[in-house]
Amino acid sequence: MASPARIAAVARALRRRGIDVEVVDGAADARTAVLRHLGPSDKVLEVNSETLREIGLVGDGTPPVPYRRLRPELDRLARAGRRDDKRRRGAAPEVVIGSVQAVTERGETLVASGTGSQLGPYGYGAARVIWVVGAQKIVRDLSEGLRRIRRFALPREDARVRRLGGGGSRVNKLLIVFGEHQPHRVTVVLVRNRLGV
Repeated sequence: MASPARIAAVARALRRRGIDVEVVDGAADARTAVLRHLGPSDKVLEVNSETLREIGLVGDGTPPVPYRRLRPELDRLARAGRRDDKRRRGAAPEVVIGSVQAVTERGETLVASGTGSQLGPYGYGAARVIWVVGAQKIVRDLSEGLRRIRRFALPREDARVRRLGGGGSRVNKLLIVFGEHQPHRVTVVLVRNRLGV
C-alpha cells in the first residue's frame, strides 16, 4: 500500500497534468465524494467496475443515487437489437464514472479493456469523467503499470468473469492518459486504502 507521502505526491502529479484530485480515506468517503459531483439532472454512465461495486454505485441492492443512470437505457437498446444505437449513446455520455488499472508516480493513468467501451468516453466522449482509484494501484512508472495490468488486474478480472459464467477476460485495448486539456473535466477520487482490483 502506498504511504501517505507517496499518495500526496501522486495527487500533486495528477493536478500538474490537469486532473482534479480528491483524496479520501475509504469506500464510504469515495462514494460521498463521487455523489458530491453529481446532480439530479446528470445522466451518468457507470462503467462495469469492481471499484464501483465496492463503493455501492453498481451491482445488486445498491442504494438509490441522486442522478439519472444511463445503463438501463443502454440495456433496453441492446435487448431491442439496436446495438449500434447503444454503442453511439454509450460513447458520449454526459458523465462517466469508473476506475483505472494503474496510476504512476508521475500522474499518468492506465486503463485496460477487453472491448474498449469505456475508452472513448474516458478519452474524449464524456463531458466529465470521475475515476475512483485505490492506493494499491499506484505504481512507479508506465512499465510497472503494464506489469500490474498483465500480472495482477487481468488474472483477477478473468477469474471474476469466469465465476459469473463468462468466457474469461483479456486486454485488447489500452488507454494511457498523460494529461487532460480541458480544466475540471477529469476528477480522480484517490482512496488512501485498498479499493477495487
